[in-house]
Amino acid sequence: MFSGPVFRPEKCRAPLTNPEIWAYTICMRNPVPLAEARHLPLWRRPVTLLFLMAAAMPVAFATWSALLNNFVIEAAGFDGSDIGWLHTVREIPGFLAVGVIAIIIFMREQVLGLVSLLLLGVATAMTAQFPSLGGILTITMLSSIGFHYYETVNQSLQLQWIDKLRAPQVLGWLIAAGSGATLVAYVLIVMTWEAFDLSYNTVYLLAGGFTALVALFCLFAYPQFEAPNPQVKRMVLRRRYWLYYALQFMAGARRQIFVVFAGFMMVEKFGFEVHEVTSLFLINLVANMICAPLMGRAVHRYGERATLLFEYFGLALVFMAYGGIYMFGWGVMLASVLYVVDHLLFALALALKTYFQKIADPGDIAPTAAVAFTINHIAAVFLPALLGYLWLVSPAAVFVLAAGMACVSFMLALLIPRHPEPGHETRLSRAVPTPAE
Repeated sequence: MFSGPVFRPEKCRAPLTNPEIWAYTICMRNPVPLAEARHLPLWRRPVTLLFLMAAAMPVAFATWSALLNNFVIEAAGFDGSDIGWLHTVREIPGFLAVGVIAIIIFMREQVLGLVSLLLLGVATAMTAQFPSLGGILTITMLSSIGFHYYETVNQSLQLQWIDKLRAPQVLGWLIAAGSGATLVAYVLIVMTWEAFDLSYNTVYLLAGGFTALVALFCLFAYPQFEAPNPQVKRMVLRRRYWLYYALQFMAGARRQIFVVFAGFMMVEKFGFEVHEVTSLFLINLVANMICAPLMGRAVHRYGERATLLFEYFGLALVFMAYGGIYMFGWGVMLASVLYVVDHLLFALALALKTYFQKIADPGDIAPTAAVAFTINHIAAVFLPALLGYLWLVSPAAVFVLAAGMACVSFMLALLIPRHPEPGHETRLSRAVPTPAE
């Protein structure tokens, strides 16, 4: 079918409508500009790749999270201090996410993201093979490297590949896609865990293996996509992004309390079994599938400031109610409702992504995503371990502290303009112009 030389990289920049095979083979080995990617079949376009990655990642990570508290208590006898140390170890790669900047000098972001997704899947599949404190900490570190480097790159690719006007809605649909894929996994756990007497090893192996296989498929089935704006391949810290950095720091500190201790409370205080914890996760997923696209529309209509203010006010109330469970002996039904509302409010954090997309220089997205991920995890490195000891003394105090953090975030969000843009990053920048660097 071919005659003469066929390796013509310049043709990959032409509209990819030519029926010849080179359009589907040669161009896989050469970057395809985003402007030309629309000529590819729907299943091979950048947004489709984002949806596939969004569906694959939470199958491994959310399954790991759903079984974690029961697994560590049954297999290794964890207490509040041990679970705090586990999550401190888990967050170290997030703190070192700035290393992504050095890696993308030699490796394309898309490839790094998929390799990290593969590592997450393989490490998750092996989790139950090491039922001891040392083994769990080691395998958690490996899966965490995959998760955090994937998340850093994924956030960067989303903001580069999705148009600003469509970003809130598309990000909402991406959240819903991840929830939908995880929903299938959780339904299978609930239906089969007791019926077939499944082991932790079986479930971790299946969930992690699925994620790893999807990552391998994406590595070979998709061309490399090239965004129109080359990314700065060095650390970027700009004074005009200070509010975004501050909100990221508070979000990381506050989220750790939810991730580490809210689920642990359901098992330790109320004795939830694996299928009960998973059922709670299922409710969260269904709520996310329904509400995440609506949240994206809300951000588009009401703006980032109003959306984030609503999120932080709601989280402050939820965390105070968590504390009330311990102080006033409120029951399991309220705890379950709070857990679902808490999880749902966190989905509104997509507004923080679109806020940054609107104020950022196009070339700053990749390095700033890495820096922001590190800032987000500064508190995560020490908070779980420290609060693990506080948990042993007063679990209510842990949640009251989280409510205070939500209030600080609320005050910071008041500074977001109604229409943020470069040069108008905060409501203070009208009165005091912020330098570009």
